[in-house]
Amino acid sequence: MGKLIRFLPLVLVVALGVVLYRGLSLNPMELPSAMIGKAFPEFSLYGVYDAKTLKTQKDLKSGIKLVNVWGTWCPSCRVEHDFLMQLSKSDRFTIYGLNYDDERGLAQNWLTTLGNPYEFSLFDEEGKLSVNLGVYAAPETFVIDHNNIIRKRFAGPLNPNVWQQEFEPLLAQIEQEQKAGN
Repeated sequence: MGKLIRFLPLVLVVALGVVLYRGLSLNPMELPSAMIGKAFPEFSLYGVYDAKTLKTQKDLKSGIKLVNVWGTWCPSCRVEHDFLMQLSKSDRFTIYGLNYDDERGLAQNWLTTLGNPYEFSLFDEEGKLSVNLGVYAAPETFVIDHNNIIRKRFAGPLNPNVWQQEFEPLLAQIEQEQKAGN
């Protein structure tokens, strides 16, 4: 028994090494979301520009929606912003913003200066919707289908390559489902 106790620290170090190695091999952009396959959460929030009119889920247009979580403090959000401006010209989906952990004045200035790719951007001052979505950082983008079901969560900045690989196949699938009446 005494000899076994001597090897216990070695066994613990090896076990810890295996756990750490496994963690380092994971892609943080592929973190699963408990919200996939569930309805987009109910919300009642003011917009970034409009602090007097509450927006709710009823204000979301029908069809496919992208919800982009962003903040002025986020350098990756700045990197993806020009691509979001390009995407906003598409009629295949509507883009909504969710301003995360930010100051309203800074967010307003950002959209005025860089352009506004969003149908509207929600100001999540208390972080309730962000928490309900499981947001842990920005940028994150959610794909919501025509039935208001969350189909994808992507953590990280959008760019043409990510769009082609991660989003285009799903959008095509959702469009086929819409045509089939599903």
